[in-house]
Amino acid sequence: MSPETPAPGRASDGAPAGRTGNLPDFPWDLLVPAKTLAGQHPDGMVDLSMGTPVDPVPASIRAALAAASDAPGYPLTAGSPALRAALTSWVARACGAEPDLVGVLPTIGSKELVAWLPTLLGVGPGDVVVIPRVCYPTYAVGARLAGAEVVRADSLTAVGPDPRVRLVWVNSPSNPTGQVLPPAHLRKTVDWARERGAVVASDECYLSLGWEETPTSVLHQDVSDGDYSNLIAVHSLSKRSNLAGYRAGFVAGDRAIVDALLTVRKHAGMIMPAPVQAAMVAALDDSEHVAEQRSRYAARREVLRDALVKAGFEIGYSAAGLYLWATRDEDCWTTVDWFAQRGILVAPGEFYGPAGNRHVRVALTATDERVAAAADRLAG
Repeated sequence: MSPETPAPGRASDGAPAGRTGNLPDFPWDLLVPAKTLAGQHPDGMVDLSMGTPVDPVPASIRAALAAASDAPGYPLTAGSPALRAALTSWVARACGAEPDLVGVLPTIGSKELVAWLPTLLGVGPGDVVVIPRVCYPTYAVGARLAGAEVVRADSLTAVGPDPRVRLVWVNSPSNPTGQVLPPAHLRKTVDWARERGAVVASDECYLSLGWEETPTSVLHQDVSDGDYSNLIAVHSLSKRSNLAGYRAGFVAGDRAIVDALLTVRKHAGMIMPAPVQAAMVAALDDSEHVAEQRSRYAARREVLRDALVKAGFEIGYSAAGLYLWATRDEDCWTTVDWFAQRGILVAPGEFYGPAGNRHVRVALTATDERVAAAADRLAG
């Protein structure tokens, strides 16, 4: 296991740093030199780094947003009745959850929930948050904001019988690797955490984007046995519905945990705007636009994967999600520079943990024209 214990510190000007003194550099700031180099390409940069959606927001969702724009009053933190019904129906269909037992709560995108979840759960100094060895950086950031210790481990046997574990993050499909965890693995994690009274938070933002394997939600009967105690699943409409700009996410699972999160969020004013709530209802009730977006990403994935393999890269995992996890078995920053020299920006695997330092993450979120341009440059 790999502990990351934050230490108290002071800001560079000598003022008390508080929790911010425990935070790493914002990773994307470190990519500026490569971005500058890639931007010098005569045909412009192909940005395959951050994974920002580029395709249009479906018309039906924009219409719902506009129709709800006359919203002078305060919205409900818990979500409108229509949104709560849509969320419950969706997790029943997509996650195999029991609608009469599951709790749901909208969040202002998924990142803020990930970052603040340890704090909202009362995790603090002396507690441990377990995260995957290679994973979304905000899991570690959230633990550090709470003052907790971070342990990176893919096997909970490596963690041992540590009674300080309060929260365990799992992510399937994984960002950045695209790895899909089988139901048996998820079930073992749930059993292990429940024995210790820890919460399992399952990041399932890419659940609808299985390619070579079909992801399973932690709320599914095969994992939970229909018992959602100590379980929450985190979801987002950023990728499936191109709503990154709307900040539309939600959490589902253990009703007691969801109710506790709601109480804190009411006090803190963490409220999703009413027009966005209406847009979410439209997005959740429509599966056609999801299928159309999947087909776009599938085509781009085929083009990029083929081009990377022909350029000498090995693709690891990448069975689902919006990224290709690529390596030439060299330092990831050397690979980033190699891409930048060809006008392509990718993310270094080191952003996602020390174990990722010989990989890069290549996003599928670029237009067809830019993906084709990247493939041509890789072949050159």
